Amino acid sequence: MTDAVAPGYRPRSPLRYAIEAAGVYLLAALCRALPVGAASAIGGALARTIGPRLALTRRAARHYARAFPDASDAQITTAMRAMWDNLGRTVFEYPNLAKIDCYNGTRVTVHGVEHLDALRDDGRAGIFFSGHFANWEIMPLSVTQRGCDISLVYRAANNPHVDRMILRARGAITNAHVPKGAQGARQMLKIIKAGGHLGMLVDQKLNAGISVPFFGHPAMTAPAIAQLALKYDLPVVPCAVRRTHGAHFVVTYAPPLELPKSGDHERDVHDLMVAINTFLEGAIRANPPHWMWLHRRWVD
Repeated sequence: MTDAVAPGYRPRSPLRYAIEAAGVYLLAALCRALPVGAASAIGGALARTIGPRLALTRRAARHYARAFPDASDAQITTAMRAMWDNLGRTVFEYPNLAKIDCYNGTRVTVHGVEHLDALRDDGRAGIFFSGHFANWEIMPLSVTQRGCDISLVYRAANNPHVDRMILRARGAITNAHVPKGAQGARQMLKIIKAGGHLGMLVDQKLNAGISVPFFGHPAMTAPAIAQLALKYDLPVVPCAVRRTHGAHFVVTYAPPLELPKSGDHERDVHDLMVAINTFLEGAIRANPPHWMWLHRRWVD
């Protein structure tokens, strides 16, 4: 579930890609040499020191203020620092995903696991969805460690070498990855028709999507998850991940969403996306600083 390629992005030179990849490789090797908690702490310290100084933070602060118009400047500043701390921790946790056990030990607590198990055991295809909460890879990790297959829908990183490294790290979760786009759409259909499960992060803007309210403002939203669920009558199971402290997490699965069946397909797609955005918004409100406020979720 890697981040999206920005619209209008200009590919860099092969040499620049290689230099970037070498730096990422060395950083990943350092993280793997450390315990999960230590790597996470270093990543958080670096990001919360450097991140608030970046111009990107002003954009994230505007987004936060749009979602929480009553927040004071001090509250927004604190939230931005916490957001960068979480992002730094997430990046430094990536190389250590294989060390994280969701069901044995104290690092991860899973609530609502009966909903995961039901989707695993019902003999049908289905969809898990979440957003960029805390370390968002903990959700699919908790799925596969429960013995449930999952194919992760993702958008490739800009640097192809870095993208391969990310996919290798995510091999601790699954080797089944579905790229976004026309080819990925065909793969998703094959997976669904074979009774498999998809994992999707659905909290990013899609200019070609449909307008759905998010924090009370219109947001262009990708409708693919609703279109698939309604066409094939698929259970859609929501999941939220919360970072409690350090590299410790709570994963919460909710019951499958009720699929609207008014007979008006466009209306049903819109209403299901409203329910999905409502779930995402509730998860963000429960722990605002640990969402990816850097996303351009709304039309500026």
